[in-house]
Amino acid sequence: MLESVCKSPLIALKEVEFAWHAKANSTIKSANLCVEEHEHVFIQGASGSGKSTLLNIIGGIVTPQSGQVEIVGQDFCQLKELHRDRVRADHIGFIFQQFNLIPYLSILENVMLPCRFSKLRRENAIERSGSITKEAVYLLDRLYSKGRFSFHRTTGELSVGQQQRVAAARALIGQPQLIIADEPTSSLDYDAREAFMGLLFDEITLSGSTLLYVSHDPTHQHLFDRVVDMSVINPHSEHDL
Repeated sequence: MLESVCKSPLIALKEVEFAWHAKANSTIKSANLCVEEHEHVFIQGASGSGKSTLLNIIGGIVTPQSGQVEIVGQDFCQLKELHRDRVRADHIGFIFQQFNLIPYLSILENVMLPCRFSKLRRENAIERSGSITKEAVYLLDRLYSKGRFSFHRTTGELSVGQQQRVAAARALIGQPQLIIADEPTSSLDYDAREAFMGLLFDEITLSGSTLLYVSHDPTHQHLFDRVVDMSVINPHSEHDL
């Protein structure tokens, strides 16, 4: 069992089952995963193997029908929705595959958004850079060439690759305990991918964050402590997405 390898788990899934609706076969069936605090784990798997669904369960976005989901010391299956939202806001930074940026807000406003919902992340950003704005600019400068264009532009004006970098900066602001990345470099060219990975690993090393990273691209697997295949986490799945 995967949970047996963990001594201080930040993520612990035990016999988790999830189906998107009552008549569907399980997308996630008898899934087990254990990730240590500060560990960096790369999850690989074929399209339809349940990778994104797994990340939604770990992030508390969906609740499984059965099993145990312990994240940052909290049993997500037992928490009320409001409490789960608070844990997620304080401790988890997401880099979504679809970005989920707010198109009418500026680049800076999108990056600073987590600090509006989390006092902890707001305080972390201020402690490191003096203000939330300065911390957001610092992160963005790591992903964009300085002076390339104004961060006061709205994200609706950006290319897909540019939006992906904004989503990365938003996830990292405030040094959350857990970073969840779902195909974070899929829209980036080589130089942008290298800049992103450099920023990501610099920031998680500085903050001591745990990283859960899903990708079809094996290029950066060597950077991680462990590579886990979805067929090991979710060996009894009956349904492809």
